[in-house]
Amino acid sequence: MFTPKIFTDVINSYLAEPHASLLNGIIFGIPLKSDPFFYQQLKIVGLLHMVVLSGINITFLSAIIASLTSIFSKQASMLITILTIILFIIFVGPQAPIIRAGIMGILTLVAIILKRRLFVFYSLFLSILIIFAFWPQWLTTISFQLSYGATLGIILWGRTTIKKKPVDWFNKLVLNIKKDLRISLAAQALTVPIIFLYFRQISLISPLANLLVAPFIPSLMVFGFLTAILGKINHILGFPFAYISYGLLSYMVFIIRTLSRLPFIYFQF
Repeated sequence: MFTPKIFTDVINSYLAEPHASLLNGIIFGIPLKSDPFFYQQLKIVGLLHMVVLSGINITFLSAIIASLTSIFSKQASMLITILTIILFIIFVGPQAPIIRAGIMGILTLVAIILKRRLFVFYSLFLSILIIFAFWPQWLTTISFQLSYGATLGIILWGRTTIKKKPVDWFNKLVLNIKKDLRISLAAQALTVPIIFLYFRQISLISPLANLLVAPFIPSLMVFGFLTAILGKINHILGFPFAYISYGLLSYMVFIIRTLSRLPFIYFQF
């Protein structure tokens, strides 16, 4: 069966730790190989979900494809995006967490495009029934519950109503920041209680950390894929994209390490 190891090895050849593990985690869901101290820093700032293959990462991928195909009709754009998610699942290997993440990404995409929360509620309920019938063991996993919690939170509270689109760059920037913050808070509204229930921990800095990092994840996924695929063809071809990825990853590492040093932002009970 296909394994993404042939591409993770390419990324490892370009990047040192923890950059390589961050990128492999974001793209392929590979467990972190970096030191336990950095892993703990990710927990402190509430960004651990960024470095495992989750519904959020696939939602980012969906947003990229939907934006690139926006010149087509809404139905065509949605179909292309869903097919891309399916191909992505096949690409990284159809394992349980990845299939589950694909379901979350597709459901979130449908919610955003159709703007029909009731339809997504039915879809969520139907997907639970399907999973219960074929993979009942998934229902008890924490990652499954976190994925559903994040998706439901985005559906319930992640939408923003824009009365008038801003024309100047500053107001556009403010609007995008508000939108990203709202989505981040909406996703965490139902996941934070689950994390606290299982791990007895809470990160007060998580909304800010997600706001600072999340906008760069889609670009990092694109350049990371280009690094892996082109680097596999020829090592020289992947160098430009590896350097860009390294810059984005360095920014992530800086944010994680800086915020994790702040006092009174993380509590474990």
